[in-house]
Order: sequence, then structure tokens, then C-alpha cells
Amino acid sequence: MKDFAKLEEILDIKFKNPDLLKQSVVHRSYLNEHPDFELHHNERLEFLGDAVLEIIVTEILFHEFMDTPEGDLTNWRASLVNYRMLAEVANELGLEKYLYLSKGESKDKNSKARQYILANAMEAVIGAIYLDQGIKPAKKFVKAFILSKLDNILKNKLYLDPKSKFQEKSQETSGITPHYKVLSESGPDHAKEFVVGLYLHDELISQGKGTSKQEAQVAAAEEGLKNKNW
Repeated sequence: MKDFAKLEEILDIKFKNPDLLKQSVVHRSYLNEHPDFELHHNERLEFLGDAVLEIIVTEILFHEFMDTPEGDLTNWRASLVNYRMLAEVANELGLEKYLYLSKGESKDKNSKARQYILANAMEAVIGAIYLDQGIKPAKKFVKAFILSKLDNILKNKLYLDPKSKFQEKSQETSGITPHYKVLSESGPDHAKEFVVGLYLHDELISQGKGTSKQEAQVAAAEEGLKNKNW
């Protein structure tokens, strides 16, 4: 039995309509196995929450960082609202144990797909808060649980994507601009896998795999940042 009163305590919000909170954690897959469940899935709430989150974060960044260029604010916002960050916040709130999932999805823990489900549920929760309480409580929630991550993002330059981060680091330490080379590609056209190498001059620093060249480059850059031998 899921204790949504406990979740309300964690969120520090008492819902007028508790079904909105409950619906925010219902994944579509659960309804495939339980068609008579009393609530709909969370995708409409997710749609709303995504927009609410974006406008709140945008407004706060706009007013609190008056001298920061638009490009930097865009990168900071992306770091705050991407699926990794939202899944991290969802995990901190213990949202996973409240999810309504199919048996198959329930077994698929610690996967990228589960992180997306958690991130989408986090957006749906924000949508539910907005619908039930209005913009002020939604803003209070976003400031407390999401905007609070900004200091760490700025301190560790997490707003830079891995390729930008690696390039900045390599230029600082060696003055060399990295480049990428496709080492192999395999699979049919609709399901290709690329292996890309990250190089400084002719030295192979790391490799990455992905379903696109861009994804493989990002994976190679992430590996390169872990490599201490260059």
C-alpha cells in the first residue's frame, strides 16, 4: 500500500485533491495491465509540469542573474530541467516507491528508461502541484528542490555538455583542441551502433558507443573526462 500522506509530508504540500498526486506517478504501462484502475496515466500532468517548470526556472534565473548573458542562462536552465537532474531529485524524494508500473517496467530498475520514467513523474508532480495549489506553491517547490542544485552546477561547471567540458579541459592543460573519429559502425540502418574515438593530435584518449555519431562522441567525451592519463 502506497502511503501518499507520507509523500505529501516529503513534498511539504497538503493536496486539496490527493488524486492529482496519485495520478502523477501512474505510468502508462500500469494501465495496460490494470485497465479498470480509477485514474488516468500521468502524461497530461507531465506535459503541464514541463511547461510550469520551465517558466519558473526561466523567471527566477532572469531576475536573479541580471548581468548573465542569455546563452549562459539557457545552459544553466538546461542543466536544471534535464532528465538526469529531475531523476536525481525524484530519487532524493523517494518517488520511485510510489510509481505505478507494469510488472515488466517494475523489474527494469537502474536503467536509462527508469530514469526517464522518474524524470517524467517529477514533471507530472510539478503539474499536479500547480493544478492543485497554484503558481506560488509550485514555485516554492521548484526553488526548494530544483533551483537549490544551481550552486553545485555552477561550481562544477555541470552546465557544460561533456564535449564542451573536455574541450575546455584539454585546452587548459595542453592547448590542444580535441577531435573525433568514427572507428566503426555496425547494424542495420534503423538500429546502427557507432564507435567513436576521441583524439588529442594522434593520441587516442577514449572511445564511446552510441546509436548516432553525436551520442557516441558525447560518450567518448564522458570517458575522456574520467581518464587521468592525459
